[in-house]
Amino acid sequence: MLLVHEKRGAIKVIFFSFIILLLLFFISLFIGRYTITVNDIYNVFYSKLFNTECLVSNMVQSVILKVRIPRIFAAILIGGALSSAGATYQGLFKNPMVSPDILGASAGAGFGAAIAILISLPFIFIQIFAFIFGILGVGIAYLICKIVSRGKDALLILILAGMIVSTLFSSLITLSKYIADPYSKLPEITYWLMGGLSAVSGSDVLLLIIPFMCGIIPLFLLRWQINAMAFGDEEAKAMGLNTGKLRAIFIVSATLLTASSVAVSGMIGWIGLVIPHLSRMLVGPNYKYLMPASFLIGGSFLLIVDNLARTLFTMEIPLGILTSIIGAPFFVYLLIKRKRGWV
Repeated sequence: MLLVHEKRGAIKVIFFSFIILLLLFFISLFIGRYTITVNDIYNVFYSKLFNTECLVSNMVQSVILKVRIPRIFAAILIGGALSSAGATYQGLFKNPMVSPDILGASAGAGFGAAIAILISLPFIFIQIFAFIFGILGVGIAYLICKIVSRGKDALLILILAGMIVSTLFSSLITLSKYIADPYSKLPEITYWLMGGLSAVSGSDVLLLIIPFMCGIIPLFLLRWQINAMAFGDEEAKAMGLNTGKLRAIFIVSATLLTASSVAVSGMIGWIGLVIPHLSRMLVGPNYKYLMPASFLIGGSFLLIVDNLARTLFTMEIPLGILTSIIGAPFFVYLLIKRKRGWV
């Protein structure tokens, strides 16, 4: 009876999280320095759906279709991706302090972007370099683990290898900033590393969707197996699971989500650490419910933070700053109030 009650409670949380996300989507359309009315949004959507003449100005159409909608979708996808990746790593490594950058994806992506900025490549190549180096960082960590562990203490060595790779790429980022032109390249690198969605376009969202789907689909289809993996390899093997293969799938999927997110938005911290904890408190440790809850709540959280970033002051605040300011004290609150186990 208790399990049934918890199941119903988890489903309710997921349902209400979905409703809240939808409401935030529509509310976010009105938030910004350029005033948009309900009638404007209705006319734009109506004209696009039924291929009729739009009664609003081209400026309003551009603001809605080319600025706010891509930015809203990017915030939802990136927030959900980082939260899902964080939840995956926390269960996989059986460690509540793990975040999506544990294996060096964020640091690698940051270095890739810094290199692209230093050699004055177009913005699309900054994203491509960030994505490639994010994947490369995790690949190096995984290779070090394979060479060193030889099947023993694989998870511990993988975490240590991730720390090594993160430190290495962070040092290379610092070196890139040191040699960068202080009047042009350095501010650009610094601003990118702080994270933000001000430059996101529809094409960026389309580029994000491909690796996003490749990462999120395996996690959702195999999320029940993370429950077994969270109890240890011996228990998982006793259930007939191929732990090595599953671990590789989960790491690749979470890496795709992290690297693609960082490539589009820059480095945004705390979401992949805080949101899985909040979701675990609301729906419990069962990944059947934890994964969708983390995605929905993470998307809502980043959407709220992005709305604050572009409205609090006359200048837009980088997202990485706001997520840290909000996430750090909120994480302390969650640690104080938590009532459920990690797994």
